Amino acid sequence: MNRTRLDTILEQLQKLQSELDREVERVLREKRDRFRYSLEKGRIRFEEGIRKLQLRQRTGLWHYFRNARLQHVLTAPVIYSLIVPFALLDAAVTFYQHVCFRAYTIPRVPRSDFIIVDRQYLAYLNAIEKINCMFCGYANGVIAYTREIAARTEQFWCPIKHARHVRDTHPRMSAYADYGDPEAYRERLSELRAALSENTPE
Repeated sequence: MNRTRLDTILEQLQKLQSELDREVERVLREKRDRFRYSLEKGRIRFEEGIRKLQLRQRTGLWHYFRNARLQHVLTAPVIYSLIVPFALLDAAVTFYQHVCFRAYTIPRVPRSDFIIVDRQYLAYLNAIEKINCMFCGYANGVIAYTREIAARTEQFWCPIKHARHVRDTHPRMSAYADYGDPEAYRERLSELRAALSENTPE
């Protein structure tokens, strides 16, 4: 198969992504040392002196509400009303992958890799800020989790690129068959299904 400039760029992008992941891990280790916290069985533990310092920097609830903008207070119920559809989506896609991915022998997406709710351990956040951060962590995590489940489903059933440029596609799409190329689709379908099982960690 002839390599195109796009193939070369995509390969470079994958290498850069791997390099970026390693650098992010390195920086996170440095940040843990700098801000004096550790990870213990999935929980964050700050040194006692650091926790006390954070508590002194927390904004009290009275001061927080007194300085809150009216539109922020009025729209808060609208934001939090989304917890129901997000929770339903979370439950639905989890059920879906446990049933269907087992049937298709697709490795399941680890929910804990995407839905990370950990900002409530920051002592410099007051109760409202902690709730806000927990909601945002959960909502964005559910979207990322759902996207990966949908991407694995697409690779199994319909690995065809789109006719138009799509912003911020998932990385799996770069390996799909070109739009309008039936031979490539038929040839690559079983190959991409096999790759999904082989290259996607449980």
